[in-house]
Amino acid sequence: MKSEIPLDIATPRTHTTQLPASPKGAAVCRRIARHQLTSWRLDATATEPFHAALLIIAEFAANACTHGRLPGRRFELSLTLTTTPKGGTVLRIEVSDCRGDRLPVIPTTCTANSQTGRGLTLVDALADRWGTIPRLPNAKTVWAELDLPAHAPHAA
Repeated sequence: MKSEIPLDIATPRTHTTQLPASPKGAAVCRRIARHQLTSWRLDATATEPFHAALLIIAEFAANACTHGRLPGRRFELSLTLTTTPKGGTVLRIEVSDCRGDRLPVIPTTCTANSQTGRGLTLVDALADRWGTIPRLPNAKTVWAELDLPAHAPHAA
């Protein structure tokens, strides 16, 4: 059994980066997120939320590059690790793109032969909360939050 590391986050830990809205940008986003979550030692004892976070990030990045893309524009990944007033820990994932007119929607039907539409269904199942926030002038942020186990790790 891995040792538990007490959480001591006086201020939120945040990582934000901008990436090209392309398949390569989405791949780099996934690598950056894995590295950041590992540096916060989220993979050490909270393996289920670690893998859930990586799946959510992959889906949001793919959607930003597929549905939120405008030529020459970038998308933004933001990861925040905070403590709640009750002593819990929350990982917040945000991906922002420049297509505020295209909001994510969970499909009402998804068949075994569907080639698309499963991603947000997975996000809905994995995240404790998720949604969208408008960004001015015509952009959006898609966010998800994961409640972490009581003794989730953090960077020293």
